[in-house]
Amino acid sequence: MRGRLLFSFFLLLSCRLTGQAQAESGDSMVFRVASYNVENLFDCRHDTLHDDYEFLPDATRHWTYSKYKKKLDNLARVITALGGWTPPALVALCEVENDSVLTDLTRYSALRNHDYRYVLTHSDDLRGIDVALLYQRALFKPIHHQSLRVDKPRKNDRPTRDILYVSGLLLNGDTLDVLVGHFPSRRGGAKQSAPYREKAALCIKAVADSLFRIRKRAQILVMGDFNDYPHSRLVRETLQAELPPLSPTLPDERKLYHLLARQAAEEKHTGSYKYQGAWQWLDHILVSGSLLLQDAPLHTSEQRAGVFAPPFLLTEDPKYGGMQPFRTYYGMKYQGGYSDHLPVYAEFTLIY
Repeated sequence: MRGRLLFSFFLLLSCRLTGQAQAESGDSMVFRVASYNVENLFDCRHDTLHDDYEFLPDATRHWTYSKYKKKLDNLARVITALGGWTPPALVALCEVENDSVLTDLTRYSALRNHDYRYVLTHSDDLRGIDVALLYQRALFKPIHHQSLRVDKPRKNDRPTRDILYVSGLLLNGDTLDVLVGHFPSRRGGAKQSAPYREKAALCIKAVADSLFRIRKRAQILVMGDFNDYPHSRLVRETLQAELPPLSPTLPDERKLYHLLARQAAEEKHTGSYKYQGAWQWLDHILVSGSLLLQDAPLHTSEQRAGVFAPPFLLTEDPKYGGMQPFRTYYGMKYQGGYSDHLPVYAEFTLIY
């Protein structure tokens, strides 16, 4: 309750910070965002408060410093490649262990030249994995961030990862509200685990509804691994995320729209994750309708969003054929790859 009160108080104070920049004048730039489940970004030191024994030098995976360093370099390569000549302004990360791994990623890998900083949750997840947001300080200035606790379906259920909420200022003085989530997995069965994901989605929906009520023109960006699909009941009914309207229909500024949903429905042989030979879209990017208005100071479209799948992120699928994400481990065998997920991205135009 205290967290909700603090959140509401912050919204009332910060709504005046939303700028009124107009699209008809000023310079413009590309503002890229991405979401990436980096698959078990653990350091190789034991945290006494969490079950991280699997990723220690003397454990079954033999997770050594050299393997950890290679993982950091690999992830830095992906994030750099995501932006081409312009590195992403914002990168949502899922499955990161702690501040230490993010400091190493932003300060001691190839990302050190891009001036990234980060915001991280500190959840009660038993394994100690969290979500984070990398941001370029020159393009996004956080003014508030909060780790939002997800209610457990039942009192004795295990805790899950928090939702990360970050509100920041853009170059034009407008406020962008960002939510990052890594919903509970389908372990134990999709039906049995559905209540966990429902609680996470309800948390995000409650924040979005609050922002829609308080902001004159809310600019909301939701990213992360939902462990569910764009056309699932969770996305369509709980989050109430719709397909972006086709021209000339204008979007509703007080609704959420899924930038990848139409691609997921039409392109059966692509996705961000592959399971038993089938590509799936577990990673999502949602935006408020205000960000789909093409005369808005910050805007995008579903044509400017997709999954990032360069050849170096893929490897042959020996069991089912075709290609699959190039993972760090295949089962217990170390491969030296990147992640079991592919990143998803969206490109915005920012007028300032």
